[in-house]
Amino acid sequence: MTYQVINTIVVRSDAELSAAEAHGMATGMLCANQQAQSAEWLTELFRHAIPAADEDRSTLVHLFEETRSLLANDEFEFDLLLPDDENLLGDQVEALTCWCRGFLLGVGFTHTASDLSKEATEILKDIAEFTKLDIEAEGEEDESDFMEITEYMRSAVLLLCSELNDKGS
Repeated sequence: MTYQVINTIVVRSDAELSAAEAHGMATGMLCANQQAQSAEWLTELFRHAIPAADEDRSTLVHLFEETRSLLANDEFEFDLLLPDDENLLGDQVEALTCWCRGFLLGVGFTHTASDLSKEATEILKDIAEFTKLDIEAEGEEDESDFMEITEYMRSAVLLLCSELNDKGS
C-alpha cells in the first residue's frame, strides 16, 4: 500500500486529513486498543468529508488491518506511511509531522494521560514535539535527522503498542 494511493483516496473524498495523518490516526487507535475497529477510524476520517466509494473504503480497511497485523507481529516490519525518498525532504518532514498529529489523535480516542507510565508519557511528549519539526529541511544533515526520527518513531510506536495493550491483559 503506497502513500500515493491512500493520499488519492483521502483527497478524492475531501477528507480533512492527509494520508500520513490518516495512517497515524489508525496506528494510534490500534496502539491504544488492539480491538479498535476500522469502522471507528473511517467514521473519524470522513467525519466532514464525502463518504468514500466502496472500493476506496475496502482499500482503507485493508490498510487498517495490515497496520494491525504489522503492529502485532514480532518482526519489526511496521513502518510509517510517508512519501518515499523520491519526494522532497521537506514534503517528507511535513508528512511526518502530520503522521505524528494523527497518531496523537488516535491514541487520545482511547487513553488519557493518567493511565500512562512515565516512559509512555515521555514518548508521547517526544511525538508531540515532532509535530513542530521545521518543514524547510534540506541537505544531508537534515536527511540524517529525518531518518533518525522515523526510526525512533517505529520503535516508540511498537513500545507504546506493547505497553498500552499489556495494561488490558
